[in-house]
Amino acid sequence: MNTLIKKWGLFLLCLFSGISLFAQSVISGKINDEAGMPLPGVNVILKGTSQGATSDFEGNYSIENVSDGNYTLEATYLGYTKYSKNVSVNSENLVIGFTMIENAESLDQVIITGVTNPRSKIESSVSVTTMKPKLIEQSAPRTTAEIFRTIPGIRSESSGGEGNSNIAVRGVPVSSGGSKYVQLQEDGLPVLLFGDMSFATADIFTRYDSNISRIEAIRGGSASTLSSNSPGAIINLISKTGKVEGGSIGTSFGLDYSNFRTDFEYGAPLGNDLYFHMGGFYRVGEGIRDAGYTANNGGQFKLNLTKEFDKGYVRVYAKYLNDRAIGYLPNPIQVTGTNDDPDFQDLSNFDANSETLHTPYLSQNVGLGESGELRRSNVSDGMNPISTSIGMEAAFDLGNEFKITNKGRFSSNKGGFNSPFPASVLTASDFLAGDFATGNGYSSLSYANGDGAVSDNTVIAPVVLFDTQLNNFNNFMNDIRLTKDFGNLDVTVGYFKGIQNVSMSWLWNSYLLEASGENARLINGVDTGGNDITSNGLVGYGAAFFGNCCQRSYDTRYNVSAPYLSVALEASEKLNVDASIRFDNGKVDGSFAGPVTSAYDINNDGTISQPEQTVQAIDLSNPTVVDYDYDYVSYSLGLNYKIQDNQAVFARYSRGASAKADRILFAGLDYTDSDRINALDFINQAEVGYKRGFENGSLYATVFYAKTTEEGGFEATSNSIIENDYKSLGIEVEGSYRFNDFDVRGGLTFTDAEIDSGDNEGNTPRRQPDFIYNLIPSYNFGNAKQNSVGLSFVGQSKAYAQDSNELVLPGFVIINSFINIGVTENLKANISANNIFDTLGITESEEGSITEGQVNYLRVRPVPGRSISLGINYSF
Repeated sequence: MNTLIKKWGLFLLCLFSGISLFAQSVISGKINDEAGMPLPGVNVILKGTSQGATSDFEGNYSIENVSDGNYTLEATYLGYTKYSKNVSVNSENLVIGFTMIENAESLDQVIITGVTNPRSKIESSVSVTTMKPKLIEQSAPRTTAEIFRTIPGIRSESSGGEGNSNIAVRGVPVSSGGSKYVQLQEDGLPVLLFGDMSFATADIFTRYDSNISRIEAIRGGSASTLSSNSPGAIINLISKTGKVEGGSIGTSFGLDYSNFRTDFEYGAPLGNDLYFHMGGFYRVGEGIRDAGYTANNGGQFKLNLTKEFDKGYVRVYAKYLNDRAIGYLPNPIQVTGTNDDPDFQDLSNFDANSETLHTPYLSQNVGLGESGELRRSNVSDGMNPISTSIGMEAAFDLGNEFKITNKGRFSSNKGGFNSPFPASVLTASDFLAGDFATGNGYSSLSYANGDGAVSDNTVIAPVVLFDTQLNNFNNFMNDIRLTKDFGNLDVTVGYFKGIQNVSMSWLWNSYLLEASGENARLINGVDTGGNDITSNGLVGYGAAFFGNCCQRSYDTRYNVSAPYLSVALEASEKLNVDASIRFDNGKVDGSFAGPVTSAYDINNDGTISQPEQTVQAIDLSNPTVVDYDYDYVSYSLGLNYKIQDNQAVFARYSRGASAKADRILFAGLDYTDSDRINALDFINQAEVGYKRGFENGSLYATVFYAKTTEEGGFEATSNSIIENDYKSLGIEVEGSYRFNDFDVRGGLTFTDAEIDSGDNEGNTPRRQPDFIYNLIPSYNFGNAKQNSVGLSFVGQSKAYAQDSNELVLPGFVIINSFINIGVTENLKANISANNIFDTLGITESEEGSITEGQVNYLRVRPVPGRSISLGINYSF
């Protein structure tokens, strides 16, 4: 009997052991951040056991051989809230995917801009800033360019409105406008191939809205080799994907200015591994300056669809932008004092902070079009980008440690730029005494609306209406790269193709306008017999105040091919080394044509008036042929040493270049001789940085050096070619810290910049301050911390108006504020105030000096004055 019991006992023991042996399950899943992007390096464990896993670069994890039972699944990632979930294993595999919630500025946040493979900040040898919507809202921006003011090392002159901003980096100058060395991207591809095209800067075709999950900004470093024409920086606007279901509807309107805007966005899974996101905005109003008419009217819509597969994904997306946004050009202002200590004051009838030379009296522009036809444009169209884009993005694991990614996009871009530029500001008596008035028979001035004679001491503005037709700025961009993982060595080969059309027509006219901020009146010239010799303020059909220089038409194409190679070596657990090289080859063809003058009866009244005697048209019968090539090599070498898990140092040296587009088509060169074309400007950069993460914050510091060699480019506003070399040395510091419910973050950049050639050698580049800085303290309160209040301080030290270093532009600090109230769990209200103390902050002056001991009239671009808005947002 005992023998029988022993045998049965042995049998049952073996049976249950076998069941236990085979009752092993797998817990797996994918980990994303709040924007739906994969999170590599997340530690996932079964609490109380030794079992766990780490997510890979696609965010996937897998814990194998899990016995039946109840467990607590925990996931931790520096800078993110710990994830915890109770799970029961019952002889079946479990798939548990989840989203990690960011809780501080994290060094473990993965970056995808300016790198060949996603890598955490702590492991990257680049200077990078990441901004998410919550942080962006705290600086109370009114335009996309104002967002960039809080990026260390970036100087964004956001005084032009919704576009046409000047954006510089690390003392590398804004030599002729736009963002020559800084490239704006959407989802990893350039918005435009060149950042400084006249009247078609990249920010004109870029809008920030609730579709954006975050903005990444890379300064220096590998920006030289991983995109074309971007040696200074890449600023990448990254879209939401809808992998995590959710959306929002928001409405904001101005409390002390005319503006109404509605934003919406929604994304969600559609089925297994298929999800979408869509959204956009529409905005209408007069704008933050008093224009006297509806100056902003338009919007944007974006859509993307993503399908995931076992070893990759495919995403298709589209964008439609059709916006009309007022473009602010220089305002008149009066200045006394000295060049070293000037006193800037408003004119008696013009507030430089809140008003503009735009006026309902100058609502249209009539003249000859590009092909010699009669045409009429609306000044209220302002900056009018019309863009239709369709693109795709795909990434796949090919096996054997090969990965391939491809991004491609076609954009149909057109529109216009229409805004009055003051050629000068002076009294009526000084204008009448000048060469232009005496040479054209002006004896006196009168208001065109019949209000009588213009007094001698009235301040007036002879303006050139920058009426520019953007005919065709279509582009195609594609970037494909193949990566092979050799264990501790990643090798990436890539190929970028970019094709950019540049077809535009400068159809400018000239007017006389009183320098008044409220419904400025047009002014007629009157001869000695009391007869009007101008027509409703129109002085000339062309850029009469610029010597009739500028009626022009461009029709050129830029075809860029750029193979590149990148290697990344994990030399040890602490040391990473990367190197990259890129060869850009550009082929340019097309033509451009300048002005021709003739008599033409524009108003069809049978009489040739004085302005109609010298009508400017475009001389299409005598074009200048453009047919040249250019090429250059960029390279970058960097290393990153991780001192501890939360701190590292890095160093990098790089060389890159930026090619010019339309801005060299003014120099009278042989545009069919590639050897004689000054198409390239070069930057050599070195940087050494330190980064440190804390439990509740982070700190970054980077010392940088940049040497810029320029060949010159045309600037329309000064009607001149600017050519200088530059060098700069500086440091940028960025940090954040949270004390319980109090949060503070900020950045400071010191730059010692110097012109290194020409007549102004040794001087400081124009508009370059020694210090730019921002500080954003905020406080969260309420039972669920659903409310917040804060300030943002954005400022700069003094700068020189021009390279001659005579007139000083005073330093300033703009103080903004915000209050967010959580009305319910999903409904929030927001009040934001920009420039609450209505500070005068001048970013640009056309004049480089003043005459001491008298009143001087200057043309300046100040940041907008005080504006207050109320917003309501419902998330779901």
